[in-house]
Amino acid sequence: MSSNDPVITTYAQAPAKTIATDGKTFAYRELGPAEDIPVVFFVHLAATLDNWDPRIVDAIAATRHVITFDQLGVGASNGQVPDTLEEAADDAYTFITALGYDTIDVFSFSMGGMIAQDLLVKHPDLVRKLVLTGTGPRGGKNIDKVVGVTYYDILRATLTRSDPKEFLFFNRDQAGKQAGKAFVERLTERIVDRDQPISNKAFSRQLKAIQRYGRSTPADLSIITQPTLIANGDNDRMVPSALSEDLHQRINGSELIIYPNSGHGGIFQYWEQFAPVAAEFLAS
Repeated sequence: MSSNDPVITTYAQAPAKTIATDGKTFAYRELGPAEDIPVVFFVHLAATLDNWDPRIVDAIAATRHVITFDQLGVGASNGQVPDTLEEAADDAYTFITALGYDTIDVFSFSMGGMIAQDLLVKHPDLVRKLVLTGTGPRGGKNIDKVVGVTYYDILRATLTRSDPKEFLFFNRDQAGKQAGKAFVERLTERIVDRDQPISNKAFSRQLKAIQRYGRSTPADLSIITQPTLIANGDNDRMVPSALSEDLHQRINGSELIIYPNSGHGGIFQYWEQFAPVAAEFLAS
């Protein structure tokens, strides 16, 4: 995006783009004012470009250049989902450098936060600021149970004709149900150039990669000295909330926000509080 292009600050209007490098084609979108250091968004399990909450993206894109992208094998990107999240981090590095960036800020959620950590461990000078939401460290306790939790909630959603994210991301009390339906509704605001949904094969490969991540040797996160914002709900069933506290303890100087009476999607339930905090953190 050049400085002469009109500034787009609404995610629903961000143009769909692709970039090819080393035989790999990545689908992505960008919006917000042009700048040398963008905020790159790392998305969650089973997600495509259409799964980012526009209320959070738009708040950040009001002052920052935002880039979202599909991992290989997902949505409109080609190839196949890698076996490990380390390889997914390598793919992300390929994408970022293909766009010409040598420094970025990171906004990540869930699996995206795991990939972002792996990226930073391997390329510590690449990232200037880091936002980790709904995520946990490599080898974190009970991360490997995500497979059972995910399929159980998909079954519950199917039986009630609901979107699985309403069960996976939100508590099943009145507040959680309302927040879940509102979140899913916001994801439909874009009506043109929508992304391709993830395939069952790609979804299965992502789940196995997360399981391997949860069962592997912890990474040394003491190397993360960048300003870091960590956030989650207090009842995360997918990536246990205690792992956000674990990250906070292991990343020196990090800031931790835990939202009450909320689950994995706590930042989406409390978007009105979280979006300005995240935007200010990334703008300062």
